[in-house]
Amino acid sequence: MESFFSPEIYDSFIKIIWPALGATFRMLIVSAGFSTIFGFVLAIVLIVTDTRGLYPNPLLYKFLDFIINTIRSFPFIILLVAIIPFTRMIVGTSIGEQAAIVPLTISATPFIARIFEGSLREVDPQIIEAAKSFGASESQIVFKVIVVEALPSMVSGIILAVISILGGTAMAGVVGAGGLGAVALLYGYQSFNTEIMVVTVILLIIIVQVIQTTGNFVYKKLR
Repeated sequence: MESFFSPEIYDSFIKIIWPALGATFRMLIVSAGFSTIFGFVLAIVLIVTDTRGLYPNPLLYKFLDFIINTIRSFPFIILLVAIIPFTRMIVGTSIGEQAAIVPLTISATPFIARIFEGSLREVDPQIIEAAKSFGASESQIVFKVIVVEALPSMVSGIILAVISILGGTAMAGVVGAGGLGAVALLYGYQSFNTEIMVVTVILLIIIVQVIQTTGNFVYKKLR
């Protein structure tokens, strides 16, 4: 590896890239966790309040559908800037890792909600009818039948969302959130340091490959 990179890159890795890698992971894990929880709740509400759901409520469904579509229509970089007052109200600042988690979560939640909603809708109606015939309660039908049957597809969707969030963490670095995106921009692109740029890109590729491989493994186990 020393033949490919100069000695300075190893010092930069310890002082700059390694801490940025940790920041990226923290933003990714926290925002992915929150958005998965919120997205799951939204998906469940959408499914049960649909006209064919267990608790039809067209008004609530249309309202949530509108909110989700509205948030999804914002490019992440615009959303990041647009909700700065809200971010500051929630975490007390608009700069740094904590500040980045808020727009990352808000951006990813509707995306995950749509993925989960699609997975839940794919469950065979005959399985649901069979559960009803066995006397399962409505909550059991939702959480022990529909969710369980849709779980492999939901896991696949989560992996797609996590990789998307990773891309968001890189963009968040543009506005001072830190992470590999900030390193690539400040120390790589703006400083004309090709080696740092290459290292950050390689690290992002490795992270994506690990996430995807882990997701494929879990998906196959659940099938």
